[in-house]
Amino acid sequence: MPSSAPSTYKISVLTGIAIVVANMVGTGVFTSLGFQVADIQSGFALLMLWGVGGIIALCGALSYGELAAAMPRSGGEYHYLSRIYHPAVGFLSGWVSSTVGFAAPTALAAMALGRYAQSVWPAVSPVGMSIGVVLALAAVHMSSRQAGSRLQVLITALKVLVLVSFIGVGLAVASPQAMHFAPRTSADWGQLLSPAFAVSLIYVSYAYSGWNAAVYLTGEVHQPQRNLPRILLVGTIIVLLLYVGLNFVFLYSTPISALKGQLEVGFVVATTLFGPTAGRVMGGAIAVLLVSTVSSMIFAGPRIVQVMGEDLPALRPLARVSPKGIPVRATLFQTALTLLFILTATFEQVLLYAGFVLSLFTFLTVLGLFVLRFRQPRLPRPYRAWGYPVTPLLFLLLNGWTLWFIAGSKPWETLYGLGTLAVGLLVYFVGQRLGHQPQASSQS
Repeated sequence: MPSSAPSTYKISVLTGIAIVVANMVGTGVFTSLGFQVADIQSGFALLMLWGVGGIIALCGALSYGELAAAMPRSGGEYHYLSRIYHPAVGFLSGWVSSTVGFAAPTALAAMALGRYAQSVWPAVSPVGMSIGVVLALAAVHMSSRQAGSRLQVLITALKVLVLVSFIGVGLAVASPQAMHFAPRTSADWGQLLSPAFAVSLIYVSYAYSGWNAAVYLTGEVHQPQRNLPRILLVGTIIVLLLYVGLNFVFLYSTPISALKGQLEVGFVVATTLFGPTAGRVMGGAIAVLLVSTVSSMIFAGPRIVQVMGEDLPALRPLARVSPKGIPVRATLFQTALTLLFILTATFEQVLLYAGFVLSLFTFLTVLGLFVLRFRQPRLPRPYRAWGYPVTPLLFLLLNGWTLWFIAGSKPWETLYGLGTLAVGLLVYFVGQRLGHQPQASSQS
C-alpha cells in the first residue's frame, strides 16, 4: 500500500483560484493569436473566438463544480469517468492527463518561456532555460506543499497585476488600427460558422484549458464540496476578462500583418506599443509570468498519477507519497515526460495534439453529468450546475463542433491522439492482468 502521512495543511480558496488562473493564463494567450489571424482577419470574429472560448470554459466549470462536489476526491476526470462509465474510460482519461494533459502543456509553457527569454537575452539557450525552470520548480513542489502554495499565490498575483497593467497602459498609448470590432456585414457573422473559426477555437480552447485544474487537488482543498465550485467559477471568470482585454489590446494596437505567424505575440505587441527596449523588457516579464503556469501544472498534474496508482496495482509505486503527503514519484514521472516533450516535439504539433485529446475527455466528462443524474438521482449534490441542462448542453455543442472540424482538417494530430488512447488501453489491460496474476497463483 502507498505510504501516506498526509500533511494537515489544506489548500485555501485563494490558492485554488491562483492554481486555476495560473493554469489557464499561460502559453495560449501569448502565442495563439499569430496562428488565428492567418485565416481570420475580422476583428469581430477574432474577439468572438475568445468570448466563445470563455463561454465554453465557464459552462465546463459549472458542470465540473457539480461533479467535484458530488464526488470529492482528487484525480479529476480519472475519478469521475471511472465512476460514471467504466474504470477503463477513467484510466484512459488519467493516461491522457498524465502523459499529455499536464506534461505537454508544461513543456509548451516552458518552451514559450525559453523563446521569450531569448528575445530579451539572445545568448540564452531556449531549451536550456526551459529545462532549468522545469527542474527548479519540480524541486520546490517536491519539498513542501505549503512552500509550493505560497509560491503559486505570489507569482499568480504578480501575473494578474502585470497583465491588467499591460491592458490599461496599452489602451492609453496605442495607435488604433483600422479594424472593426463590431459586426458590419453578414460576412462577419458568417465567419463564426466557418471551418477556420472552428479550427482556431481549438487554439483558444487550449488557452482556456486549466479551468478544471483545481479538481485534481480535491482531496487537498479545504472544505472541497463548498469551495471547489467557487474556485472554478471565480478563476474562470477572471481569466475570461483578462483574455478578452488582452486580445483587444493586441488587435487594437498592432497590424495583423505583424502578428501573422508569430509565436511571441506578446513581444511583438509590446515592441509596437513601447519600442524595442521596452518591448524586450515586456518579453522578459512574460517569460517570468510563464513561470507561474509551469509551476501550477507541476503542482496539480502528479495528483492524477498518484490517484491512479492507488487504484491500479501496476502503477502502485507512483502512488507513494513523502512524509509531508507530497507525491514525489508521480512528480518525477511527470517531469521526465515534460523534458521529453521539450527535447523532441515542435510547438504547434504539441499544441494541436494536446488540444484535441484534452477536449475529447472534457466532452465525455460533461456528458457524464447527464449520465450521473439519470443513474444516481439520489446522490447527494451539495452544488448543482447553474443553468442545467442548458449550460452543459452548450458546452457539449460547442466542444463537439470543434472536435468534428479538427478531426476533418487536422487528421495527423487526430490520429496521434487516437494512437495515444490505443497505447493507454493496452497499458490498462496489461496492468489489469499483472495485477490479478499474484492472486490467481496464490489460490492455486
